Amino acid sequence: MANPILNEKSFSKVMQRSAGEAGWAAPQAGQQSSQQVTRAPISDGPVSPYRSAETMTASGTASAALLLMLLLMASAMFGWTSVSESVSGAVQFPAWTMAGALVGFVCAIVLTFKPKLARVLAPAYAIAQGVFVGAISKVFNTQYDGIVIQAVGVTLGVFVTMLVLYRTGVIRVTDKMRRTVIGATMGIAIFYGVSLLLNLIGMNISFFNSSSLMSIGFSFLVAGLAAMNLALDFDFIERGEQSGLPKYMEWYAAFGLMVTIVWLYLEILRLLAKLRDR
Repeated sequence: MANPILNEKSFSKVMQRSAGEAGWAAPQAGQQSSQQVTRAPISDGPVSPYRSAETMTASGTASAALLLMLLLMASAMFGWTSVSESVSGAVQFPAWTMAGALVGFVCAIVLTFKPKLARVLAPAYAIAQGVFVGAISKVFNTQYDGIVIQAVGVTLGVFVTMLVLYRTGVIRVTDKMRRTVIGATMGIAIFYGVSLLLNLIGMNISFFNSSSLMSIGFSFLVAGLAAMNLALDFDFIERGEQSGLPKYMEWYAAFGLMVTIVWLYLEILRLLAKLRDR
């Protein structure tokens, strides 16, 4: 699914909240100074703006993201082992693992409105979502031997490539690009939601899961969109550090980055499966 976390609205909310907090020894509204200064102030030259140590940093976000990914991989191993395979090769997908996806969705919704809870809910998301990702990965790997290793390798390659392109300035996140990617992501999310509802009532969109050229092209498009969301995530983290966002935003940003990575991995997994069926 698309990344609901790192968007311009979230960034603006935190910036407005931070700007609205009065600094140390700041005069209260309506309060006047008891002494009027008539002499010119003494200047010691340019003064660097004070920045609290309790602010968001890129390194802190990277550490949080690494911890979340470790939790996700550990729970994914558990989800992998929960899927049993019969002698005939049939796979029994445990229905309870779907609860992991549901818990992850709830965590994402809550964090959209309460980013301060990211330190608690982000690890909960990683564990719950990891169980689902591990189980669905086992199902794909049973049908297409070795596909999970390929999907993990491609996902890692896309991540490193996007990071290098962003850091070298080849990809620059502009307002126009941000609006385009977010709009397209919302469109894909709506399409997935409608597809899920149709499946629940017994209707299936054939091209969505088929190995036709249209279906493969759609998967390429969605995977590319997920990759572009990585650039937006990197930009959010960089601007958050430059703006001195609160420390808890490290976990919030790390959570959003993990959502994008999981989405990218699942799309690549689906794409590789379609290519195997050709």
